[in-house]
Amino acid sequence: MPTNHVLEFFDSPSDQPFVIEHINEEFTSVCPKTGHPDFGAITLRYEPLAVCVELKSLKLYYQSFRNEGIFYEAVTNRICSDLVEAMSPAWLQVITDWRGRGGIRSRIIATSGNVPAVWARG
Repeated sequence: MPTNHVLEFFDSPSDQPFVIEHINEEFTSVCPKTGHPDFGAITLRYEPLAVCVELKSLKLYYQSFRNEGIFYEAVTNRICSDLVEAMSPAWLQVITDWRGRGGIRSRIIATSGNVPAVWARG
């Protein structure tokens, strides 16, 4: 089971509002029904208040899902919940875009807080 214990943070470098966007183009997990690998991209956007997530730890956190059987919707919401719990950002958005399987591509969006309109549509 993935753990948010690998996540590390550093103090936000500014008191002014700003947005951070990180994109992981090589996310993998496992379909709990078929056991086949699922491949996707994760876009993480947030407005930090006190802390920012450190990138190497974010990468290790994402990799902890590699062998877990988990549905798209669950992984997207778990990432959102773990990061919100750990950082308490002003707002946070996690968008997962999954490669097609059987002619169907999926996009899941999980949010916390009041995402500004410019970002709200993903």
